[in-house]
Amino acid sequence: MNDHAFVPDDFAVPSHLATPQFRLEPLGPQHNAADHAAWISSIEHIRATPGFPDGEWPPVGGMTLEANLADLVRHANDFTQRRGFTYTVLDPDSGAVIGCVYIYPSNSEDHDTDVSSWVRADRAELDVPLYEAVAAWLSTHWPLGTLNYHPR
Repeated sequence: MNDHAFVPDDFAVPSHLATPQFRLEPLGPQHNAADHAAWISSIEHIRATPGFPDGEWPPVGGMTLEANLADLVRHANDFTQRRGFTYTVLDPDSGAVIGCVYIYPSNSEDHDTDVSSWVRADRAELDVPLYEAVAAWLSTHWPLGTLNYHPR
């Protein structure tokens, strides 16, 4: 993880992405309970999602709500400091958390940016539409260079 911004200072980081099927907004502590419930109910599904093969997240045994909050605070701080951008994926009608998108500088020399996303197991039909919308959004509206985002 870099300690410096990976987008230019003059780049206006988008506050959201909206489609008829979902909307994205920056992930923060206010999403803690809903985020925790979303991924804890879908650990096996998320671990089977392309881009999550490292076996580190989500933890098989889950984590406490307090530990999840610390993780969300870290992601929110990264967003504020422009070191990485994590968006929660929300149902456009109910506002329920249905997934997450992570955008961070790559540690690989083959790519500039690592992107990953997941959706809850009970919303698995949104995995491909989320991937397609995010890939198009990042490619056309963000100055991120080459993306490492595992196709669906």
